[in-house]
Amino acid sequence: MQILYLGITFAVIITILAFRRPLYQAVLGGLAVTAILFRIPSVEVVRCVAMVFTKWSSLSVLLSFYFITFLQRILEARSQIKLAQQDLNGIFHNRRVNTAGASLFIGLLPSAASMILCSEIVKDATDGYLEPKEQAFVSSWFRHIPESTLPTYTTVLLMANLAGVEIGTFMVGMIVPVLTLFGLGYVTYLRRIPKETGTPPSKNRMRDGVNLFRHLWSLLLILLLILVFHVEVVSAVLISILLCIVIYKVKTKELQRFVVSAFEKKMLGNMFLVLVLKEFIAYTGVLALLPEAMSSLPLPGYLIFAILFFVATVISGSTGAIAMGTPLAFAAIPGGAAFMVYLMCITHAASQLSPTHICLVVASDYFYVSLGDLIRKTLPLSAAFCILMTIYYNLLLFL
Repeated sequence: MQILYLGITFAVIITILAFRRPLYQAVLGGLAVTAILFRIPSVEVVRCVAMVFTKWSSLSVLLSFYFITFLQRILEARSQIKLAQQDLNGIFHNRRVNTAGASLFIGLLPSAASMILCSEIVKDATDGYLEPKEQAFVSSWFRHIPESTLPTYTTVLLMANLAGVEIGTFMVGMIVPVLTLFGLGYVTYLRRIPKETGTPPSKNRMRDGVNLFRHLWSLLLILLLILVFHVEVVSAVLISILLCIVIYKVKTKELQRFVVSAFEKKMLGNMFLVLVLKEFIAYTGVLALLPEAMSSLPLPGYLIFAILFFVATVISGSTGAIAMGTPLAFAAIPGGAAFMVYLMCITHAASQLSPTHICLVVASDYFYVSLGDLIRKTLPLSAAFCILMTIYYNLLLFL
């Protein structure tokens, strides 16, 4: 019955989105239905809301979003993003490479707020060639490719730890999935963008490369602090902001303006409600019931776990699905690196469709499209990726 209740909750969210209502209305509807069907006491409702501010994993999402938006304001005021776009035009002289390359680079930043920077670059490169819905898809799809593979993301580290698989072995197995993700996005949308940038080719690529570093050093610094020195995202962005203030000689009046303009009420509000929804779902404990419910399906074991990971990720995000499902999956099927690659691919595909995925909220808000529109654009490619990766997994077993 509880699984049915959960299905009703998501049916309500999807229905409201289908009527093209704002995301906050859909999530509020889902929260209300969840509280009623699962009979969540008012005290627990208040506690779940408060958890967003008292639990660092949730609060850090909101803080990192605000700080990266603040950093973006500084970079915009000094035209650093536009200059970096010009540098990319000079180096590659290919609009498609610029769009995908910039998205993949920004995808190295393990923060939902990096979607803002990615969306800005994609918008500049694709305006006039792609519709806003398609721009939102391109931003989200290519920015998330590194998230499927790199150990800068907690989901990869968590699954590797629980599965007992070496990161290096896993990353080798992910070469084909990463190329597949890129190919699906390229064939569907990127190839529709002309290669020509409308600017003359570079006369000195070395100089453009140096200029690119000069214009993106603040983002590279954040990556360095996170990857090499293991600094948390919030702290890394703060350090970058402080250095930008000094190097770009940001004045007090500018700082006051940035403090206000970086507070994106709509995006922060939507992110807050999604985080509350995740707390509600965690409180119900319904995810723990999914394995038993699916064990009766007349399917091979690996497909049952694939469905489990897919459904759990759509419901609560990839971290919860991996934490819950990985010990069960590898206890039932000692599949090693191949099985981890397969489950990570399924999880990644599902995360691109989850209403609880903060990045999708940011992308849809940035391009002024509904979350439902973005998910509809993503669904066919996510489904194709799951099918191709099921074939890939069976080939790995055969080989």
